[in-house]
Amino acid sequence: MLSRIHGDSDAENADIDFAVNVTSTPPVWLTDTLAHHLAHLAAYPSAKEHKAVTKLVADYHQIPPSHVLLTAGAAEGFALLPKLGISKPVVVHPGFSEPDDVFTELRIAVERVVLTAPFSGDFVVPLGADALIIGNPTNPTGVLWPKQTLLEKLSSVRYLVVDEAFMDVVDEEYSLAIHIKQHPGLIVLRSLTKTWGIAGLRIGYVLAQPKVLAQLALARSHWPIGTLQLAATRAVFEQGVTQLPRMRTQLVAQRKAMLEALNTINLQPVGDSQAPFVLVKVGEYSPTQAEAIRQELLSRGIAIRRCDTFPGLGWNYWRLAVRELTQVHALVAEFIKITQGENS
Repeated sequence: MLSRIHGDSDAENADIDFAVNVTSTPPVWLTDTLAHHLAHLAAYPSAKEHKAVTKLVADYHQIPPSHVLLTAGAAEGFALLPKLGISKPVVVHPGFSEPDDVFTELRIAVERVVLTAPFSGDFVVPLGADALIIGNPTNPTGVLWPKQTLLEKLSSVRYLVVDEAFMDVVDEEYSLAIHIKQHPGLIVLRSLTKTWGIAGLRIGYVLAQPKVLAQLALARSHWPIGTLQLAATRAVFEQGVTQLPRMRTQLVAQRKAMLEALNTINLQPVGDSQAPFVLVKVGEYSPTQAEAIRQELLSRGIAIRRCDTFPGLGWNYWRLAVRELTQVHALVAEFIKITQGENS
């Protein structure tokens, strides 16, 4: 079983965080909104507001509100999947470990399709699979899959589950959300925590047809989404989404500049990431050497996501969140000091 090791444990005490794929701080308009609602926490979350916020999400994706289920982050969406009676799940890797963990904890065997670099080639769904789970863009590779490639997989499984946690800041043109109405077996998971810097608040949603959502929500606790989560979601879909075009342009520019800087120390991209993070191979260093360098960087206040937890990768791969060039230059400088010291 894959352990739930994420970048947050290393990033907790770091000065510069490349380990967690979350915007460093939420925007002021969002924190102001949350601060305003602190005075209303004595009341239970409003059913009327829950309904209204669900409609905002649905309108954004141009689907009926009945096709939207608000969740405590995309992670809860994964946790609900076993309610669908899935018995032979297939997960595409390298990828997010949560679906593996969810099914493995219930003693449901997970079959993995492990891709090789550059991780974007087509693949065959194993015979007998009843659910295929894949990220788009995939974490940690950043691969952005064409719609048709994914939709074609529906003919091989009962459910196609697509984790679109980073799609909002990448390109909605690649989202399968609009296709939910035509495909009963299509399930899309979304997160609001990454782009808006609110991972601690836990808010996301599942998009699927009503019968599927009814199964997922069966025996779920009352008031599953709190007042602050509803307030944050309303703010994102009333204000935040208008800023996404600018944020996407900024992401492309920052990622390009970052890769150019990393190239100077032979941290080469593995694949063509379209996400707010990049996967790199650590030059010609062995896995043991690469991990020693990562640990030394951490001791100097720079956190980088380890990749040995992703099937198909190892210690000599790093995933780095796209950050401002000043932070990237700090990483480059410390990397040079460490590796030159090793060779002297």
